[in-house]
Amino acid sequence: MNREEKTYRFQVQPGTLYLCPTPLGNLGDMTLRSLEVLQQADLVYAEDTRRSLKLLTHFEIQKPLYSYHEHNRKEKEPVILSQLKEGKVLALVTDAGMPGVSDPGTDMVQACLREEIPFEVLPGPSAMLTALVASGLPTDRFAFEGFLQRDKKLRKQQLEKAYQDPRTLIFYEAPHRIKQTLKAMLEALGNRNASLGRELTKKHEEWLRMPLGQLLEHLENLPSDPKGEMVLVVEGADESALEEDARSQWDHLSLQEHVDLLIQEGNNKKTAIKEVAILRGIPKREVYQAVHQDW
Repeated sequence: MNREEKTYRFQVQPGTLYLCPTPLGNLGDMTLRSLEVLQQADLVYAEDTRRSLKLLTHFEIQKPLYSYHEHNRKEKEPVILSQLKEGKVLALVTDAGMPGVSDPGTDMVQACLREEIPFEVLPGPSAMLTALVASGLPTDRFAFEGFLQRDKKLRKQQLEKAYQDPRTLIFYEAPHRIKQTLKAMLEALGNRNASLGRELTKKHEEWLRMPLGQLLEHLENLPSDPKGEMVLVVEGADESALEEDARSQWDHLSLQEHVDLLIQEGNNKKTAIKEVAILRGIPKREVYQAVHQDW
């Protein structure tokens, strides 16, 4: 039965790309809209066709299935755009969760915007948001960092930037790299509170909520390495502590010396006084009086 012969609650539109979220692990989390789009789609593009075939088979959906992933996205993009321009209905799925989050789905969205081709993103499972809410850490402001850089230097730079971010931080990580990542975080961020979730929504789902140092110690004492994709949620920076650190780095300079330093860097006197007040968190008048007393 094709889509013209059956009435669906959600009717797809010709020439449209649909980004369909899929379960993180529990098939009961598949949304009705995603199912109806997959049932009506002409073609399905998947990050891993083997995993997606199992998903489609479970829901008794038979559709032409093609790969679209990081390593073939450039060659597949013009093909997909051409099919959409012909009026075909395409569905894009990832291995688990929301397409476009830490996968090349974002590239297809950008391509559709560039070519003025309609697309629709369906809401659904997200490992990032599930882990954030389950962490017990603040959810009002957060930053998704994805996977840490593998290059040691780039990873250090990424964590140095994260050190000053007051928002709750969310990372994805593979089990064979988690201990190395925790060591790097402990060194760069300090012993912050954290939450590690693995095997989300699956039978062996596990949550560990403890400071980074304790979390690393726990994993190092396990008889074998943990398995399953992981989401690590880390407490953001203490803003008051950051402000104190920023102020204390100038303690070795008098106000006059600090102003002189900024003038040497190319600022005029008025700007230098204003900047010193901001950097030290003190009234501008206090800097002005100290400087003019010495001059």
